[in-house]
Amino acid sequence: MGASASDAAVTEGAPTRAAYLEVRDAGKQFGSFVALQRVNLAVQAGEFVTFLGPSGCGKTTLLRGIAGLDPPTTGRILQGGRDITHLPPSDRDFGIVFQSYALFPNLTVAQNIAYGLRGPAWPKARVKERVNEMLGLVGLAEHAPKYPAQLSGGQQQRVALARALATEPGLLLLDEPLSALDAVVRLHLRQEIRSLQQRLGVTTIMVTHDQEEAMSVSDRIVVMSRGRIEQIGSPAEIYTQPATPFVASFVGHSSRIEAVVDTPPGTVVAQGVRLPATGARLMLYGARVVCFIRPEHVRLHPHDAAPAGALMATVTGLEFLGPVVRLSLEAGPLRLLASIPPADLAALGSLADGKVAVTLPPEHLLVFPDDV
Repeated sequence: MGASASDAAVTEGAPTRAAYLEVRDAGKQFGSFVALQRVNLAVQAGEFVTFLGPSGCGKTTLLRGIAGLDPPTTGRILQGGRDITHLPPSDRDFGIVFQSYALFPNLTVAQNIAYGLRGPAWPKARVKERVNEMLGLVGLAEHAPKYPAQLSGGQQQRVALARALATEPGLLLLDEPLSALDAVVRLHLRQEIRSLQQRLGVTTIMVTHDQEEAMSVSDRIVVMSRGRIEQIGSPAEIYTQPATPFVASFVGHSSRIEAVVDTPPGTVVAQGVRLPATGARLMLYGARVVCFIRPEHVRLHPHDAAPAGALMATVTGLEFLGPVVRLSLEAGPLRLLASIPPADLAALGSLADGKVAVTLPPEHLLVFPDDV
């Protein structure tokens, strides 16, 4: 996808009111390697925005550019209308939380939180009051005299969060803050972070490769790939209306189907299998396309009660995932994933012969031009 697609994503995803943080045509090179390519982004005051993408996509590079730890090679970054592109981190208004906690092991919890509260604006009485306030906010009041080594990973990350927020920054940056924690703690702490962010109203940017994490806490998600922005939108928009094949395949689960546009309009052919596809109605006959369908949109029927136009499929795998059962299917040349509630599994019969009938609703088949 070219730079123009990144610009289009911003046009579609960015609110129209004046932004608190703006990234304008930011690029970053390390020698001959291009880490960021003409990135444009507008973040509103009080918004929770997440940079999501695979390793090496540029999301951490963009965060470090905003923080001043690695300024962009080209372009500009503005915060509250002030150009901060080349300001040192100490002159910027932000707090940051790293994956590694980065606490001072020789300082107590209270001392770690108080570390940045210096200068004439922070007399001792105010520092003590602020530290106690932050300890209360993150639920660690009774741990104030302890040292980091005496705390669990989740507690240490709460201390790091309290320290980042103690200076009342206008911007909170979270660099994979939960990836070092176990699943249960990660789930609980991400809910706490979101609740705290909403309560304080602090503008927040988080970097993560965890899709569920991004979907659960974000006002908007910035999906990145190969140094470019693929799409900006709400979690619902990113999932239900992916703008590119990359977003459709990376966010959530989906089945990929390569096809060619056929007649009548709204029809594609995939390795000899004809599929109605609403999204192909305005596409040129013979155009190569790539289609995606979410597992929950694949309709399953008993093989002996197949509706007209159904594909006969063989069940090649079955995973019980609690609220859903995910089935891997082979429908002729097509490889599909389907998700259904466990209670619906019985309606398909015993599956002893491993056969089911499959229909793909044409309105749920996502169709993109195959530019590869």
